[in-house]
Amino acid sequence: MTLHVPTNAPVLMKNVYQKIFPQVKIELNYWRKRAEQIPNKELRTQALASIQTKKFHCQGGSVYSVLSGGQWEKSIRFIVAYQTISDYLDNLCDRSTSLDPTDFRMLHQSMEDALSPENKAKNYYQYREEQDDGGEYLVNLVQTCQAVLREIDDYTDFQNHMIQLESLYSDLQVHKHVTHHERIPRLEKWFQEHQQKWPMLSWYEFSACTGSTLGIFCMVSYGLNNKMTTKLADNIFESYFPFLQGLHIMLDYFIDQQEDKEEGDLNFCNYYQNEDELEKRLLYFVEQTNKQVQTLPERGFHEMIQHGLVGLYLADPKVRKMRQFQPTVKRLLKASGRKSQFFHWNIKMYNRLAGRY
Repeated sequence: MTLHVPTNAPVLMKNVYQKIFPQVKIELNYWRKRAEQIPNKELRTQALASIQTKKFHCQGGSVYSVLSGGQWEKSIRFIVAYQTISDYLDNLCDRSTSLDPTDFRMLHQSMEDALSPENKAKNYYQYREEQDDGGEYLVNLVQTCQAVLREIDDYTDFQNHMIQLESLYSDLQVHKHVTHHERIPRLEKWFQEHQQKWPMLSWYEFSACTGSTLGIFCMVSYGLNNKMTTKLADNIFESYFPFLQGLHIMLDYFIDQQEDKEEGDLNFCNYYQNEDELEKRLLYFVEQTNKQVQTLPERGFHEMIQHGLVGLYLADPKVRKMRQFQPTVKRLLKASGRKSQFFHWNIKMYNRLAGRY
């Protein structure tokens, strides 16, 4: 069976509900069972929590599988495994027992290895107290990604672009999870190394732009369909980074403001001078994203990704409690257009049926 790139939002959502989400569920159930077998209690707790509370990351990312044609199930296998690594490590760095940047760097070596079929898996836990995941969980996630990438004939043509996005992502995860007083100085210094290339961003916006895996999922999905070239990889990188990826993560932080305040977590939306500036910059990211994706093949699909991001995040049940931001929510939906409003309504109905409201 082949998935075709949809030309409109209803066709996309039909594929999502009938094919993509059921396949994501199969993959996540497999990794959940594997996580349940982890001997170390702390590692097991964080692995299971990452799947339980962040499965929508896998669901959203797997929409890119429609770019893979007949290889869409392999695309979902990669996306779920890679996103599960990301979410698991985020929990280990954010909710677990370590504040050691050396530990965080080693953990995230797994994300580079997952994109490097030539690399051998390692003991990614070597700098932390908790060691025993059965010797298989994180390593097998890495090996699953590697196995899918080995099936892409011309993977080396765009591997460097993938590694570049991964490197920025891993740098962020290291810098933002160290001891509190070191976080902002490290992030500001890191941005100074990149500011010349992306001067239109603040340090906190740049940090947000690096925190998305969407560019990687896009390239892998095209690659599985034998459509990737070095030129297309350049195009995807420039189209997705910084603005589409930044929109993705800024929306994530936008809806998590209250939760992050209660947990004492870093939230990049807190660094704007006021709510008006936050709204203005979110609208800027919407506008720039729409502009940048115009040069991509299947332009309509990538536009739907932008519309879907706005609709998805602003349909989250958390948004109902953000009373002071309701005017901002309405203006963002209006600026994104009727397709965003369609996704917003559709996902709210899905959440209601799933009991999330």
